[in-house]
Parts: sequence; C-alpha cells; structure tokens
Amino acid sequence: MWRNLRIAILLVVLAIVAGGAWLDRQRTTSWQHTVWVGAFPVNADGSAAAADYISTLSEADLQPVSDFVAAEAHRYGVLIDAPIGIRLYPVLSAAPPQLAANASVIERILWSLRLRRYRWHVVGAIERARPKIALFLLYHDPARTPLLPHSLGLQRGLTGVVHLFAARSQAAQNAVVIAHELLHTFGATDKYAPDSDAPLFPDGYAEPGRVPRFPQRYAEIMAGRVPLSPDRQQMPEDLSQTRVGPATAREIGWSRR
Repeated sequence: MWRNLRIAILLVVLAIVAGGAWLDRQRTTSWQHTVWVGAFPVNADGSAAAADYISTLSEADLQPVSDFVAAEAHRYGVLIDAPIGIRLYPVLSAAPPQLAANASVIERILWSLRLRRYRWHVVGAIERARPKIALFLLYHDPARTPLLPHSLGLQRGLTGVVHLFAARSQAAQNAVVIAHELLHTFGATDKYAPDSDAPLFPDGYAEPGRVPRFPQRYAEIMAGRVPLSPDRQQMPEDLSQTRVGPATAREIGWSRR
C-alpha cells in the first residue's frame, strides 16, 4: 500500500514538473526576447588551482559563448540582437548533486528532483532579475583530474552541470563545452555515436550537403568534432571552428527546414 502511495505521489510530482517544463520550453525557444543565463562557478575538487582560476573569472570570459549563439542565430534568420545574455554570479560553496554513472531510471528521476531543488535554492536567493537558465560551472584542477566527468544539460529544468578545466590554456575549449551544454537546455540533442564519439551523419555534420563531404570545415556544436574523413575526426580548438547544424537549428526553434 505504502509503496503504491509513494509511486502515486512521485507520478503527480513528475506530472507537475512536466507541465512546467513544457511552459519553460515555449518561453525559452520563442526567440522574441533575450534569455538570461546565470553562470555559477563551483570549485569542484576544493583545490587551490581551481580557487585561483575562479577568482580571475569575469563575464568577459563567457562572452564568446554569447557571441557564438548570436552569430549562429542570426545566420538562421533570428532577428533579436542578443538571443542570450550570460551573467556571472559569485562562487557557490556547495556543488550540485552528482549522478552516478550506473544510475537506474528511478535513481535518475530522484537525482533530477534533487538537482531542481538545488537550483531552486541557488536561483531563489537572487533578489532581482533571476536568470531563466542556470549553468553550474564545476572547475577542476587538470593536474588532479586529467579526464573530466560527463557534463549534462537538461531542457527539463533549464539547468546545466558543466565540468571544466581550471586552466587558462583550456579556456577556449571550455567555451565549446559550455555552449554545447547550454544548447541542450534549449532542446538540442547530442549528435555523436556514444560508443566512439564520432559525429553521426547527417545530423552531426555542420555542413551535411558539402561536396566533397570530407573534410568538413567545422564541428557541429552538438557533435563536438570536425569530421576529416569517414574514420577520422578532430576536436575544435575554439568556437570559431564550430557551427549549429540544420538539425540542431530545428530542435531549438531557429529553423523549420
């Protein structure tokens, strides 16, 4: 009996969350007004290197992401001058809840609810002009963490949990990761093979109609690699080497074609 009651309560909560997510999607993908994004740094490993790096962060460090989204939106005919704006907030003392790599469906649902609660506390503490989207930027000392955990961007909840390197030499590639996860919150899906990370044709190609097909000139932002041949790809060095492909543009409301 109690088990059935718990399941019923969980289903009611999920229905309410789903309704809110649908409204959020309509508001954020109309592209009639600037969508404000809050960037909240977190010292992910408690290291001095990450603390020092975060202390030097400014909104100028995030401007390449805003500029990329604006340039790509305008390329697809979006008329608003600034589709997004990113505000940098003070460093957070507590990290968002972590999702276990082998989490079950129920565990993922519960983690999602905990993340929403964490987001509610963080954003709710802002007195005025609260951001619509929250990006939690978790910085790691590359000497301690040479391989970053998997980042997540959630349209349901308008939240990104983004793992980044606390190193100036990685700033340009950090911007690529931030842009990728940010577009997830607008409804963009991954476009690479999960087993190999190779871009999927045609949706994972920035220029799927290019002749000859290889080498591609850009990485599709949701695929993350520049296809150079059928079996060879390379990581983009910065956002200038990436584009929003036609499939992603449709998903986020920039194009109907």
